[in-house]
Amino acid sequence: MRVPEHVGIIPDGNRRWAVGNGLKKEDGYERGISPGMSLFHTCQKLGVKEMSFYGFTADNTKRPSLQRQAFTKACIAAVKVLSKEDASLLVAGNTESAMFPEELLPYTTRKVFGNGGMKINFLVNYSWEWDLGFKKGNVGPKLQTSDISRIDLIIRWGGRRRLSGFLPIQSVYSDFYVVDDYWPDFTPRHVEEAFAWYGKQDVTLGG
Repeated sequence: MRVPEHVGIIPDGNRRWAVGNGLKKEDGYERGISPGMSLFHTCQKLGVKEMSFYGFTADNTKRPSLQRQAFTKACIAAVKVLSKEDASLLVAGNTESAMFPEELLPYTTRKVFGNGGMKINFLVNYSWEWDLGFKKGNVGPKLQTSDISRIDLIIRWGGRRRLSGFLPIQSVYSDFYVVDDYWPDFTPRHVEEAFAWYGKQDVTLGG
């Protein structure tokens, strides 16, 4: 099986899952932490070198305050759990906004935990407008997420077939796989099927 080096993850469907299970919409976010760790360990065993997770977008912060507080809390918890793994961890997003959680500011420069291992990028309060705004570096303009490499495969849960502004530069030649199940219902089978599908694609990068 041909394994993608860099996998992008859009974990959608938390609110719909919560409503379908008789819960409040905001109750769906914390249920996404355990699936995230299961996914991490699955990809780690398969030999994936880099993963980029969509935590929440700047547009998501327009949701009701209870939902905003819930997905912010879930993202903080997810990053803290990942910091206990063998990972090179970066949190990327607009830190100048009040919506960026202070608890995650230390992770906005890449940190190595354990033996390093997989490169993990966690997008928090992210927007493509912020990313493409470019910042002044020592050698001229620089993409905000310049430390994140090109993505081979993007997997989105929840059945929606759109990128929702996910790392537009790195996604330029990504293959896109959709899982109809909601994110809290994640199983390793989703990844295995996505990788099997990816292995059948003709990856030419335009050549």
